[in-house]
Amino acid sequence: MHDIRTIRDNPAAFDAALSRRGIAPQSSDILAIDEARRAKILAAETAQAEANKAAKEVGAAKGRGDEAEFERLRALVSEKKAEIAALNDQAKAEDARLTDLLMAIPNLPDDTIPDGDDEDDNVEIHKFGSIPNFAFDPVEHYDIPAIRPGMDFETAAKLSGSRFVLLSGAVARLHRALAQFMLDVHVEEHGLTETITPVLVREEMMYGTGQLPKFGEDSYQTTNGWWLIPTAEVTLTNIVNGLTLEENYLPRRYVAHTQCFRSEAGSAGRDTSGMLRQHQFEKVEMVSVTRPEDSAAEHDRMTGCAQAILEKLGLAYRTVVLCTGDLGAGMRKTHDIEVWLPGQNTYREISSVSVAGDYQARRMNARYKPEGGGKPQFVHTLNGSGLAVGRALIAVVENGQQADGSVDLPAALHPYLRGKTRITPDGQLV
Repeated sequence: MHDIRTIRDNPAAFDAALSRRGIAPQSSDILAIDEARRAKILAAETAQAEANKAAKEVGAAKGRGDEAEFERLRALVSEKKAEIAALNDQAKAEDARLTDLLMAIPNLPDDTIPDGDDEDDNVEIHKFGSIPNFAFDPVEHYDIPAIRPGMDFETAAKLSGSRFVLLSGAVARLHRALAQFMLDVHVEEHGLTETITPVLVREEMMYGTGQLPKFGEDSYQTTNGWWLIPTAEVTLTNIVNGLTLEENYLPRRYVAHTQCFRSEAGSAGRDTSGMLRQHQFEKVEMVSVTRPEDSAAEHDRMTGCAQAILEKLGLAYRTVVLCTGDLGAGMRKTHDIEVWLPGQNTYREISSVSVAGDYQARRMNARYKPEGGGKPQFVHTLNGSGLAVGRALIAVVENGQQADGSVDLPAALHPYLRGKTRITPDGQLV
């Protein structure tokens, strides 16, 4: 959510920042509602002062026996009370309109990100590894002989419909090993706090991180009002919802491995083959809560944490900074990390690491108290995949596929597989 005082102070700068996203000017509408709200508040305060003055004079009129004045003043007090109540209701209505409007407007893009229309205008800032050369034509994950026995889309469709998968045997074991490996690296090497969170949340938590009100169709809601999380960003970030932290409590760095649920609204026809885009998937999610002056450095640190997982797995990747046209609505700046998939002969996103600034903190009312005293300040929040487990599995098996249909597995995973190093062409972990 945006700071109304900042918009009041420099509406032109606010509109200019939104224009970088291709959004029409909003400040005039915002300030008109704000002015109406403030006018109602001022009128209520004026009426309250008049009511207080009249109330003081009622006793004096009664004491000197002036019944006419007494009745006039008493009627005036009653009239003013009704006027004040009406004005307060009107002010609350304007305040709700203002809040709804500020909630619906996307975050302002960081000054350092490139302008652009879509993903074609993203800018590469880092690259790691060499694209592997195969003596044969590599295939996509679901066509690798070693993987076919353990990746069942037909049974999953019978159970749940399209865009689900049932993993078994060696593939299920590999999936579990990847998640455990990621958690261990983030906890033991990167200093994140491992956290187990619910996957069902109250509606206000979805508002807190910006999934609502605008993107409700992208998630699933239960009949009793809970929402299934699209990512542990929702639960981890909302740990500080409504809190005022001590400055020395920051930064807070969390990591969680959870199931995630997305309706994939608007993605019909995209990545329908295999398990690249699913309604239910698993992710290891990182969230940091920092002071404002630390968030840029924290963004780079978190990007490094995600990149480290791919480097330990020996996977080629590139990192891009998203342009204004590809930037998520709630974020100021995002680094997308794209892993090389031989089966598709291209890089595909496996992590997005983003800084929201104080946009989520204002929605959650999450602040910290400066050590030197002074007014509490809003924290900054950041989030990033560390990594999407299913996409990591795809990358591992596609890059490790062999001419005989087997898959060689990265050395970093061998301890998590009890020393097993490959999946045979018939799907056995050996």
